[in-house]
Amino acid sequence: MSWKETYQAWVDEPRLVADLKQELTTMTDEEKEDAFYGPLSFGTAGMRGLMGPGTNRMNIYTVRQATAGLAALMESLGDETKQRGVAIGYDSRHHSAEFAHDCARVLGAHQIPVFIYDNVRPTPELSFAVRYNHAYAGIMITASHNPKEYNGYKIYGEDGGQLPPKESDQMTTYIRQIDDIFDIELADEQAMLNNGLETLMGEDVDHAYLEEAKAVTINNELAKEYGRDMKFVFSPLCGTGRMLGERALRQAGFVNFVIEPTEAQPNGDFPGLKNPNPEFAEAFTRSIALGKQVDADVLIATDPDADRLGCAVRQPNGEYQLLTGNQIASLMLAYILEAHKQAGTLPENAAAVKSIVSTNFAAKIAESYGVKMINVLTGFKWIADQIHQYETKHNHTFMFGFEESYGYLVKPFVRDKDAIQSLTLLAEVAAYYRSRQMTLYDGVQELFKKYGYFKEKTIANVYAGVDGPAKIKALMKKFREESPKEFAGHKVMALEDLAKGTKTLADGTIEKLDIPESNVLRYVLDDETWIAVRPSGTEPKLKYYIGTSAATEEEASQKLADFEAALAEF
Repeated sequence: MSWKETYQAWVDEPRLVADLKQELTTMTDEEKEDAFYGPLSFGTAGMRGLMGPGTNRMNIYTVRQATAGLAALMESLGDETKQRGVAIGYDSRHHSAEFAHDCARVLGAHQIPVFIYDNVRPTPELSFAVRYNHAYAGIMITASHNPKEYNGYKIYGEDGGQLPPKESDQMTTYIRQIDDIFDIELADEQAMLNNGLETLMGEDVDHAYLEEAKAVTINNELAKEYGRDMKFVFSPLCGTGRMLGERALRQAGFVNFVIEPTEAQPNGDFPGLKNPNPEFAEAFTRSIALGKQVDADVLIATDPDADRLGCAVRQPNGEYQLLTGNQIASLMLAYILEAHKQAGTLPENAAAVKSIVSTNFAAKIAESYGVKMINVLTGFKWIADQIHQYETKHNHTFMFGFEESYGYLVKPFVRDKDAIQSLTLLAEVAAYYRSRQMTLYDGVQELFKKYGYFKEKTIANVYAGVDGPAKIKALMKKFREESPKEFAGHKVMALEDLAKGTKTLADGTIEKLDIPESNVLRYVLDDETWIAVRPSGTEPKLKYYIGTSAATEEEASQKLADFEAALAEF
């Protein structure tokens, strides 16, 4: 059917709930086309989109359809898989609780046990709950750091990592086989509770998580001696991070922190936060004002589902400087490795893991400690996969994993990025530098002087609407067919095309890459600068990444600007 026919079918649908039916009457033609031109994309990370009526929107019907697809997948794998059940969590966004409980009702209709949180919880605690309950899968209702108009559906596998590509593709097939999304059977949730098909999770899982989180702290004396008078501001950005984050901090010995009051409580409107994303300075506006008032050394913010973390550090002039995700990760990794080295507990087979679009700064740090750095595809499921391999093969000991997009993992009892763990560790790192009369910013500068000045930038161009996917596809085609031979006067020494699994050297030699296929191009230049291009897996964006380094900060900044200009010109 055309989008107009699909739209009319929704208008005429007697089972459509009243609020969505009312929204249909207020939509412009452009909004109608975007909402009904096709189904909401479902990938390995699940789905994410604007909330509202339509097949290309997040609503109770598309959520039920996705969950029915999961149920069909589990049924195809047999009764043993079905009986392991599904863990479900949700964040503070509008309709998140409603969507989560509809997921439970769909699964209940298929006699699949459900473990669902009794209130909002961080995404990493959902990953933990899958493992804690030995469930086959997990569902997290969240749109992470997107604006308030969005929601999403993250799907997790039995290891607590995001569902592997094979199972995700199978689930997508089952989803697309559902013809009538208004006719999906729902169980009665009270009956599910009464007969034991549904289990509410709460303090029991919180306590188990916090017990595991004790291992994140490496040096308890730092918190006791230097952490007690170290002032910092913590903001959960109106999301899920406060309860667990505050308890984890106090458990680690940090008590002298202030929680930003406006952003302390879950609120799906995210007041004053157009983008509740700790990557951006605007997310720290209120924290900065509070930080100046209480004379805080550090400001730390977690995104609404508490899987990402950002921070700002007070400078001598009283202003606050934001650190990048790459800088935060490099600080954490350097501290972890040095602390274990000093304690004599650094394993000989230690390994860290990062995405291919994350900084080489961390790789240099790892190398200096004799620690192997593994590069994986973007998406924390690939870091989780490495952890699983280490546990199976016993060839490496996992020390740390991260992505440049402000996601980090310290201990593998969670298999996704975890801002609660990161919050605790970063407080310890700040206490370490305080013990040396330094700040986190000073720590970054100290590492730069030792390893070189590294600069990175991520550029995300949005291509929304019906034509968005075609535009993104055309740009990727342009890069492949008109592949640049140089950027800003620096020769391309190697082109890695992960869709083909090949690495083409400057002399034409082609090597095979030992990495899963993905629609990513990565250029390595003659000065070790790298440039990568990839479509986002969850949003209508084409992302460009640049990573460079130099002997001085000024030189590195100029090189970054030159490469950005050359990329834009191409």
